[in-house]
Amino acid sequence: MPFEAGRSSHSLSRREFAGALGGFAATARGQETAAFRSAWPADIERSWAGPEYWTNPLQDWRIRRGRLECFVAGGDRNVFLLTREILPRAGEFETRVRLGRLEEDAFPLGEGYVGFRVGIRGYFRDYRDSAVRGDGLNAGVTAEGRLFIGTPEAGSAALGAPPEQLELSLQAAPSGTGYGLTLEARSPGGRRIARLVREQVPADWLPGGIALVCSSGPVPASPRRSELTPDFAARPGTQRGGTLRFWFRDWQVSGSKVAAFEERAFGPILFTLYTLSRGVLKLTVQMAPVDDPERQVLLQIRKQAGSWETIAQAPVDPLSRTATFRVARWDDTRDTPYRVLYAMRDGAGRETECSFEGRIRKDPTDKPQIVVAAFTGNNDFGFPHADVVRHVSFFRPDLLAFTGDNIYERVGEYGTQREPLAAAVLDYLRKWYLFGWEYRDLLREIPAIVIPDDHDVYHGNLWGAGGRRAEGTGFEGQDQGGYTMPAEWVNMVQRTQTSHLPDPYDPTPVEQGITVYYCELLYGGVSFAVLEDRKWKSAPKVLLPQARIINGWPQNPAYDAAREGDVAGAELLGPRQEKFLEAWAADWSGGAWMKVVISQTPFADVVTLPRGTTSDAVTPKLRILKPGEYPDNEEPVMDHDSNSWPQTPRNRALRLMRKAFALHIAGDQHLGSTIQYGIDDWNDGPWAISVPSVANVFPRRWFPSRPGRNRKPGAPRNTGEFLDGFGNKMTVHAVANPIQVDADPPALHSRAPGYGIIILERATRRITLANWPRWVDPSAAGARPYPGWPIVIEQLDNGFPRTGPALPPLPDAGFDDPVVQVVDELSGEIVYTVRIRGRRFRPRVFRPGVYTVRLTDPDRGIVRELRGQRTRP
Repeated sequence: MPFEAGRSSHSLSRREFAGALGGFAATARGQETAAFRSAWPADIERSWAGPEYWTNPLQDWRIRRGRLECFVAGGDRNVFLLTREILPRAGEFETRVRLGRLEEDAFPLGEGYVGFRVGIRGYFRDYRDSAVRGDGLNAGVTAEGRLFIGTPEAGSAALGAPPEQLELSLQAAPSGTGYGLTLEARSPGGRRIARLVREQVPADWLPGGIALVCSSGPVPASPRRSELTPDFAARPGTQRGGTLRFWFRDWQVSGSKVAAFEERAFGPILFTLYTLSRGVLKLTVQMAPVDDPERQVLLQIRKQAGSWETIAQAPVDPLSRTATFRVARWDDTRDTPYRVLYAMRDGAGRETECSFEGRIRKDPTDKPQIVVAAFTGNNDFGFPHADVVRHVSFFRPDLLAFTGDNIYERVGEYGTQREPLAAAVLDYLRKWYLFGWEYRDLLREIPAIVIPDDHDVYHGNLWGAGGRRAEGTGFEGQDQGGYTMPAEWVNMVQRTQTSHLPDPYDPTPVEQGITVYYCELLYGGVSFAVLEDRKWKSAPKVLLPQARIINGWPQNPAYDAAREGDVAGAELLGPRQEKFLEAWAADWSGGAWMKVVISQTPFADVVTLPRGTTSDAVTPKLRILKPGEYPDNEEPVMDHDSNSWPQTPRNRALRLMRKAFALHIAGDQHLGSTIQYGIDDWNDGPWAISVPSVANVFPRRWFPSRPGRNRKPGAPRNTGEFLDGFGNKMTVHAVANPIQVDADPPALHSRAPGYGIIILERATRRITLANWPRWVDPSAAGARPYPGWPIVIEQLDNGFPRTGPALPPLPDAGFDDPVVQVVDELSGEIVYTVRIRGRRFRPRVFRPGVYTVRLTDPDRGIVRELRGQRTRP
């Protein structure tokens, strides 16, 4: 029987967690008791334990000699068994394993223990949460050779010497109102060396997951339960170092309290990403580190007769562990079921055909509206985000847009490992696998734009400076401009996140051979420009020495970014992307009827902090306000990480976007907002929606002391027309500030997490923008997005001049919805290009002059040119 990767399960209500165990029983209803026995291949050496396991962290474990080895010592190294769970029903269970020290370790053992953890539960009662950061009851043998259950105690059963090689077993059986636990250590020959019995263990300590543990450092008391605490630091007790390096073999789990959940197996095919544009399918398969260069991944489609047909095969990239497919002349007029296949050897040396199924949706060119779900800031605070997946699914999105920070350096605990390269790759992949584990049920059939941002490449802030190499890490490294991680590692990250995107406009790599991915995606008649607004951006510290920049923030109190920051030679998008935007804005082929730009961060700095603040380090420490509160001492900031800087390239980018009347979708700022950019004046540029973070540990805010000008009647004081800290014009229409809310857990929801939903209407060219709170179920009666949303605009609101010079009304083009292009005859510059609705349109322009107007159908080669069109008052 082939192994088929199952769909991810969703967590139950968070309110039901604390101590209540009914959810475990409900999850397991109908499951039969199932024994488990490990079977690690004897002739394979690799870092991945297999589909039944989740290792913490990935890079510290390996299969070798038919056993699983923890070959890098550190605190709380553990292997979670995904496919078995102890249930809260009456019965018994037993787990046993053979273990021993790695043979090359002859030095004395320091602090630590090796053994089991049972009853593992994460905060959200989802097995994925439990696997990554759950807590439970520890039982095993300490480095000094003493058995323990829960808490090591002096005088407990001892081996007589530190553990070298033995069989360890833990048994549980009903005893009075609780359970009796028996822990035994036996010699390799089966002789019992030591035994420890603990009576009357509370029954609610045992239900949950099961893991093996090899942990250096002090042995913690247990059981303990997971807490939800927003933090950028790694979890205490997970640091590298120590002396315990052990191997495990023949792990067994059995008993009437144990249930099997084979559908929870994860891998070797983990998830897929795909796009469909102009008849070309791009699909990336994310693999576990199977590390078998001889084997390829097959892409199959289901024929109408029901059989499967192989249409392509691809190797697995040795770093990114991805297989990427590009299929031209794809039939985009129908939904197409697909599956990817991979043949893997199991522990018995047999070939097992593994599959992962999904569906490529047809290009929705006939849909009356296109729905985009947008995300940013995918921290694991709130992992596995099952509520987000469930709520987003309600909107039936046509496209997913992940605008960056899809992982953070601290995701999954255990810190960040930057070297050596092989370990750094696995460190990243483990974090990236969590992203796929969260969203794979959406990604398997909904096309997705995914782009990396600074945290994805292990930067707090990133000024790519054309791809140059930056020496060092932290502020010292990143402030130079360029990438602190090796180029091949950066390319590996980009391959995992962007290799499924349409082909780049110009694939020429930047410095160090770092690849590019900026491109156009045409889907459902909406033309999306995907930008890289970090890769070419100049480093402010280099160009503004007088400002004394640290991490993007000026330390010189006399520096004024509005007067001094707009320096010659500074780049934002860079000439190559500006050339792409120019061409993209003029190209409305393929039936395109709307243009949208997707990039990492907005072109405005919608952030305030207490007056005189010279760093955003204070942000997580600010008190989250109650509804109705408003601080009176905050002002716009000068954060050069924002795309407010540099100002002249910022304005060039917005003018190019305006040539297509394009909406801008971005993220990065953690703060959900909707604004209209100003270029020469307020409200003469595109609109932008910046979506809130999925999980927000850095709750930025917008509380300007001075109210905005020209606010709408009844609008909050922090809306209206403003100058940001760089002197750029912007009109703020809605902001989702962090506010104390009555939603559990408050530590997560009071930081204004959520996602964005953008609806683009074909017939009316209306655009509906909304940022939704994470905790709101949109299917519930009366459900509403954050206050101030939804906002409805027209396509031409993205910069079309509503007043000023106008050209004569256009004659009937002879066909519906022509593309109208206006060209300044004096300069030869294209002013704008847009597909109009119907046949009537009166072009307006930004200054008096003489213009050529073209009415075209680019897909049929029809061009009608009207020269010498003069402006009228």
